[in-house]
Amino acid sequence: METNNQRALCQQLWAENKYLVLSHSSNIYKDIRQYLKQEVVELSQVQEMIDRACQIPEHRGQVCNAFQHIWGYFKKKATETERKDYMFLLERYHSGHVTKEELIVKTRDLLERYPNAYLQHSTLLKGDSHETLA
Repeated sequence: METNNQRALCQQLWAENKYLVLSHSSNIYKDIRQYLKQEVVELSQVQEMIDRACQIPEHRGQVCNAFQHIWGYFKKKATETERKDYMFLLERYHSGHVTKEELIVKTRDLLERYPNAYLQHSTLLKGDSHETLA
């Protein structure tokens, strides 16, 4: 029973932090996914890997990758204009013309229009102790 509870807690922590991790390190993102496939997992180990990822400075390409993954939740619901606006904003972020906060705000706007409980709990979009919106 304890093992199942640990697994559930690990999966919840991962669900909340996967895009935050991806915005810092695709390698650690992959490492956590692999770790969670093991028979026995520990919450402290998942948290340590998340913390390690968050110590790596963000790279605009990694951040764009995370937001492209997030876009996948909207692509079947959003209008063509919304898609073009979002992709244009991503391009402008990648080239240094807008901030990550602007990407977050735009994504939150889409979440208001197209609610998604999974994304609404994402630390990348709502911020946490690792994440600043500056």
